[in-house]
Parts: sequence; structure tokens; C-alpha cells
Amino acid sequence: MDGYGAPTVVDGGATELAILWGGLPALGAGAGWLLVTGAEWVAGLPWAPAQGLFEAVARLPDPQAGIGGLALGTLGGLLVAAVGTAERLAVSVDAERVRLRRDRADREVGRRAVRAVFVDGKDLVLLGADDEELLRERSDLAAARLRDGFRAHGWPWTDGDPHRDAYRRWVPGLPGLPTGADALLRARQRALDADRGGEARELRGELGRAGVVIRDDGRRQSWRLTRAAPRPRPEDATPAEPEVDGR
Repeated sequence: MDGYGAPTVVDGGATELAILWGGLPALGAGAGWLLVTGAEWVAGLPWAPAQGLFEAVARLPDPQAGIGGLALGTLGGLLVAAVGTAERLAVSVDAERVRLRRDRADREVGRRAVRAVFVDGKDLVLLGADDEELLRERSDLAAARLRDGFRAHGWPWTDGDPHRDAYRRWVPGLPGLPTGADALLRARQRALDADRGGEARELRGELGRAGVVIRDDGRRQSWRLTRAAPRPRPEDATPAEPEVDGR
């Protein structure tokens, strides 16, 4: 084993699992019981939605109705707990590599390829030698725990994005982007506006391969170039294209 010792694992720990598998089923059971006991009262409210459902529940015989509400609520809590467990992120870091595991999918980045590591909002970010993003992963893991884990194994942790001041707000048609990047940013903006997260992530990857790093502020996009990105000449700039169908 290397001189930095055994890998450090950063995850939600036993407390998170206890909340998922203990707290959520209990909350679900409570919600199911309230649904049954309050069904008749809610059904009598003229403005309440889904009155037909509450009337049907109110007609169920006791104690079967109460037992059924508890069972269904508990089952719902267990299903949510299973999804939450699958979505948990675990980060394992040693002196040679970092591994990220979520929902049985593993990603790995070698130490030699990494120039900087930091947390941007809720995203863990690794930058490469050309200041490109090697990895950006959303998580609720504490930044202090991630910092301590990476620093314990000699990784180049920084307290924030070292290129934060290099980002420019994206405005359609402004010069400075490599060829084709403006069209990708337009498509990504439409994906963000429509809450198509998967498509937005794919387009982030395409922009990264073009040498453009994206930073989101809500649904607003900012960008910067990597060291290896082609620098367009001012005479190559083209005017903004008109939007189609009002987009």
C-alpha cells in the first residue's frame, strides 16, 4: 500500500441509512394512517380535491382500513428508501485514484490526470491538466469531509473554483466561442428551460469535448475555455442567428 495508507471513503454513513430505512417507512405509515382516519372529514369539504378517493376510503370497514393504510404507507416509505439508497454517492479516494459509485455504476479518475479538486455548490469537480472538467458529480456530501479525504492522500484540493473569475455569461451570438459551441449552448439552454436534465448533461459533455466548460447559475449558463480549446479569431465571429418558433 502507498505511503498515504488505506483509501478514505466518504458517503452518507450509517445515519443516512437509518433515516432512509427507519424514518421514511415510519413517515409513510403515519401518512397512511392519517389518510384513513381523516378521509371522512376531507370528503366533507366541498373544496377538497380528489373527493371521490377520500369518500371511497371513508367507506372502508375498520380496523381493516387502518391496517391497510399503515401497510400501504410503510410500503411506500420502503420504496422511497430503496430509491434513495440506490442514489447515494460514495467517494473512495487513495493516493492513486478516486472512485465514485452511485446506483451500481462506478466512475474512476487517476490522480496523475488531476490538476485541481473542489466543490462547486453541491458538485464535486475534478479538473485536468488543460483545466478541463474531468468529472462533475452532484451530491449532498459535506464539503469538509471531501476536502479532508482528498487532502489526506495528497490531492490538489482548492477551496473553490480556481477559474471562477474566467467565466463569461452566455449570450447567443456573442464572439469568443469555438465553432459550433454557440449552437450547442442554444440547445442546452432549451433543455434547461424544459427541465430535460439528461439532455443538458449530454450537451455539457459535447461542449467539454469542444474545449468549453459550463457553469450553471440556476438556468443561466456561463462559460470559459480550456487551455486546449481553439481560440476563434475576431473576424470569424458571426452575428446572432434568429430564434426559431419563438425559442
